[in-house]
Amino acid sequence: MSNSPSPTASSALSRPLILLVSIACGITVANVYFPQALSPLIADDLHVTSSSAALVVTCAQLGYASGIFLVVPLGDRLRHRGLVTTLLLITCAGLVLAATAPSLPVLAIACALIGLATVVPQILIPMAAGLAAPERRGAVTGTLLAGLIGGILLARTFSGTLGQWLGWRAPFLVAAALDLVLAVVMAVALPRTTPSTGRPYVKLLASCVHLLRAEPLLRRSCQYQALVFAAFSAAWTALALFVTGPRYHLGTQAVGVIALVGAASMFATPVAGRRTDRHGPDALSPVCMTAAVAAGVLLLTGNLGGVVGLVGLGAGMLLLDVAVQSGQVANQARILALRPEARARLNTAYMTCAFLGGSAGSWAGVRAYTAFGWTGVCTLVALLAGLALLRHTLRDRSTPPATTHLVLAGSQPPSKSDGTDGLPATRLPR
Repeated sequence: MSNSPSPTASSALSRPLILLVSIACGITVANVYFPQALSPLIADDLHVTSSSAALVVTCAQLGYASGIFLVVPLGDRLRHRGLVTTLLLITCAGLVLAATAPSLPVLAIACALIGLATVVPQILIPMAAGLAAPERRGAVTGTLLAGLIGGILLARTFSGTLGQWLGWRAPFLVAAALDLVLAVVMAVALPRTTPSTGRPYVKLLASCVHLLRAEPLLRRSCQYQALVFAAFSAAWTALALFVTGPRYHLGTQAVGVIALVGAASMFATPVAGRRTDRHGPDALSPVCMTAAVAAGVLLLTGNLGGVVGLVGLGAGMLLLDVAVQSGQVANQARILALRPEARARLNTAYMTCAFLGGSAGSWAGVRAYTAFGWTGVCTLVALLAGLALLRHTLRDRSTPPATTHLVLAGSQPPSKSDGTDGLPATRLPR
């Protein structure tokens, strides 16, 4: 039995519910990203260096990666409605703590707590994948990721603009209020689900590690996203330092405007989902990686300064956003089709690797900018995306490519030898 809807709940995956879950993904994931536009304001108010203030972003992403590994597996063990509501309330507490933080260490701890608890999208997406018909799974995932992307990108517009007007603490307070309202709505609207396992928590975590060892397609998807998402995080973390620095002398609102341009990428993910349903994820992944390399090159035009440089930055970040988020659609369609009874744990392994890559990218982006300027950041972006493309090129082609409907082929009798609740071990290409 899966952590899936009760017999009447399959019909509950209506368009209004998909829209609501998509909005919830955007609101919650924004908590990890809106501090990226605030680091210059935090540095000024708390009297620390810009690079030290940027560590707040790294702490939030490390907290998010930890939450994905430690909390998301509970999506296979607990009912979604109660788990999601509890996490939203914890996130509210963390946001209030961040808004009242008297020093950088307290703020960093608060952001780590926020990241740890705000993993709601990584619980909702596998839930929706289980509710969706297999032939619509890519399209539904793409729609939810459109909301996720909107949250990621509009978060910087929201925090950059509000922070410029009311100070860096205001975005944390507004986010806390939004999460509180969302907690009430989710407690009412989410369908009733039945847990797929009663395994002890420690064994549940061990199962995530086992899946990473046992599934070649999962490992490959993790490598793709860790590299490309590291490039994405490096660019966005360094961008706030660049546009507020000596080249442009702009405020954090400029970061918000660039993010607003990049938010157009949310319209690309439903298209990516339909293409994944039609052609399979392996047809989309190399296109996304190539686009990310091109984005690194295009971002170099930011060194020109003035209007031309700002247009180049906007275009480059838009292309990078489209590449990363469309690649995410392909990767999640690939992994969520592997073992339907373990979707939360598959997503745990995948997203933990992705956000560890993102955390490393944020750290590396600040270091590259400090040592080599914006050119160093652009080179890092292109290099990381190029490594992902090389990994895809060198994949094992001795077996047929992955499709989004592999779940339909899993008709072998269950075997309990793999340590994942007796789920059949899929035989999939590397």
